[in-house]
Amino acid sequence: MGVEHVFFIQKNSLDLRKRTLKIEARNESFSSRVVINERCQYSVHPESPDWTFFEQDASLDIKSFFGLESMVEKIAIKQYTANIKKGKHIMDHFIQMLLDQGITHVPRWLDPQKQLPQKGTNKTRNETNLGESDDQVEDETDDVVRPRSVSGESENSLQLGATAANIKQQLKAQSSIEIDGKLDAEYIRRYLGELTPVEESRMVQLRQWLHETHKGKIPKDFHILRFLRARDFNLEKGRDMLVHSLAWRKLHNIDRLLDTYEAPEVIQKYYAGGWHYNDKDGRPMYILKLGEMDIKGLIKSGGEEGILKQVLAVNEEGLRRCQWATKSKGHPVSACTCIVDLEGLSMRHLWRPGIKTLLRIIEVVEANYPETMGRLLIVRAPRVFPVLWTLVSPFIDENTRQKFMIYGGKDYLAPGGLGDYVDEQYIPDFLGGECYCDVYEGGQHVPKSYYHYHEDQLDSSPTEPPFSSESLYQMAFVIKEWPHELHLKVDERGSVITWDFDILKGAVTFTVLRCRSPLTSEPHEHHVHGAAGMF
Repeated sequence: MGVEHVFFIQKNSLDLRKRTLKIEARNESFSSRVVINERCQYSVHPESPDWTFFEQDASLDIKSFFGLESMVEKIAIKQYTANIKKGKHIMDHFIQMLLDQGITHVPRWLDPQKQLPQKGTNKTRNETNLGESDDQVEDETDDVVRPRSVSGESENSLQLGATAANIKQQLKAQSSIEIDGKLDAEYIRRYLGELTPVEESRMVQLRQWLHETHKGKIPKDFHILRFLRARDFNLEKGRDMLVHSLAWRKLHNIDRLLDTYEAPEVIQKYYAGGWHYNDKDGRPMYILKLGEMDIKGLIKSGGEEGILKQVLAVNEEGLRRCQWATKSKGHPVSACTCIVDLEGLSMRHLWRPGIKTLLRIIEVVEANYPETMGRLLIVRAPRVFPVLWTLVSPFIDENTRQKFMIYGGKDYLAPGGLGDYVDEQYIPDFLGGECYCDVYEGGQHVPKSYYHYHEDQLDSSPTEPPFSSESLYQMAFVIKEWPHELHLKVDERGSVITWDFDILKGAVTFTVLRCRSPLTSEPHEHHVHGAAGMF
């Protein structure tokens, strides 16, 4: 369901003599509302005739989109960025294919009218066998194009002139280093699941790095593993994602959320979601009757922060239930299954503050709870659903989108539906099963007596991070070579001062200074924005 593809008009211009390829494209679909123009050009690099120079640019003009122009612009930019990354991966893929075939030199095109036979040989340059070595062909250097990685970020990026043989040797040497760290095989099987030697090594490396930098505040192995899986076991990207998430949890006191959070009365009465047994794989199962919820009433009552806090509490509860399932099932259970019932979904749900809240929830959850969604079953999707899906799907990670199963009407009752993932005895009664489901049915509007927010307040961005008033921690952006100063007043003699800080990137040094008399002035603000100097 939804918009599966759009049409573009593309013009390709190849000039063999100038060695340039120009590609121009514009959208045909939705052109009355959105105009996209893109241009790509491949040409000879100015520094070397054997290198390829790639240029790419695009323009976006949103004429009208039901009052959601700014949101559509963000979606388009994110989707365009993702497509650029896919293009880089495709280039890397075909370069690697050439190397796998032993091809390291590809002769460039020469004008047949200008080619002359070389002395002492019956071959012209463009007839030279690709398998011949450089010393078998005279003056070959100027007439070849060597495959080259388009980005230094690729783990298999190639050096100019590299051969398939030495690339394989480099990868083999790298693998022999990476598999030095090992975990107990039974422990992996019981709590982590199947891991390749390289994946196991990456997890051990990240855990050791955390031991060195976080001084005892180390998350459990299954928690570390989720972040590595979310970044395809890229050590640097997984570490960066995990460190930011750990700082976020500390800043907002997430580790104590389940012990301190009590859902407001309006959430308890009108939020149509709850836990319901397990699926066939032993995953905890959560049911959300989104179509029957009064989204506008809930947001006007609890605000964006209130809804986000409820969702985070559900995710924390899901992590706890996964740990319980791992202990009881005898195999690792690291994700949950969610059934979303869209019966009753209509255009009233496509409310700007509601969409804004949903997008923020997706952003926070994907950044801090990766690989916790085992499967998401969307049932009874109405005709308006493709519009909602078009708005939110670009913000959902591609690996997560592949876990979505969408059923319209009563398709969920057919083969390939709920019965394939949920035991018949646990299919909820409101979906045609016989199992009683203790989840609020929804369908009722939230009384206006619960309202605390006006629509203009909900349409603006929050002025402070969520839950910040409940946390002792502060977040600061420290500019290189400029100090960040924090004042602490000590009221009682003999007090003990303790401190704790995490660094997301780079390194810092700190000093504790004691002032015998109270400070009466504020820190001096330097001309560099965001930098506070000491005095």
